[in-house]
Amino acid sequence: MSERLFGLYGAGGFAREVMPFARQQLAVAGWRLVFVETLPGADVVNGVPVLSEQAFFEVDAAERGFAVAVADAPARQAIAERCEARGARAMTLQAANAVVYDANQIGDGSIFCAFSMVTSNASIGRHFHANLYSYVAHDCVIGDWVTFAPRVSCNGNVHIGDHAYIGTGALLRPGVPRGVPLTIGSAAVVGMGAVVTRDVAPGNTVVGNPAKPLVRG
Repeated sequence: MSERLFGLYGAGGFAREVMPFARQQLAVAGWRLVFVETLPGADVVNGVPVLSEQAFFEVDAAERGFAVAVADAPARQAIAERCEARGARAMTLQAANAVVYDANQIGDGSIFCAFSMVTSNASIGRHFHANLYSYVAHDCVIGDWVTFAPRVSCNGNVHIGDHAYIGTGALLRPGVPRGVPLTIGSAAVVGMGAVVTRDVAPGNTVVGNPAKPLVRG
């Protein structure tokens, strides 16, 4: 009988952190879990088989799901689009102690690590990453392929464009309640520990407290 096969893309540090709660979430539903890498460096990582992408799609499976534990947003998008074109289903992973409250819209393929949180009335796009202890507060609008490193504090009414990266410990001030949001543009980068008090233009990198555009020497 064909099996239900789930592939977690990547076998690096982040993927190894995600696999335990992916297994806890999916194994009870009868999924067999593997790591998937374009060029595997090992046959097994932390007791879990590692398959090439080609091998993953050659397995006779009644159902094939995946998530992409790769921080680089363009790479994550490219992998997801390849998988979906071949009939695999993007699946959202959520640690048992991650918390998602009421009236949220969350896109497929997202990953919510331990102690992460989404409060209420947030809209989150596809393949979002919320690393350890990160949170998304009320009325935020987050695009596709957005990455939160550990301990990101995203307060209410913040709008974040596709492919943005928010670094470890960054603090995003809230937008005006029921008014003008704080906006972080597409492909923007917020450095670790930055305190963002004003809008960030698309493609810009900001650092510091208060956060200012990075000046490259």
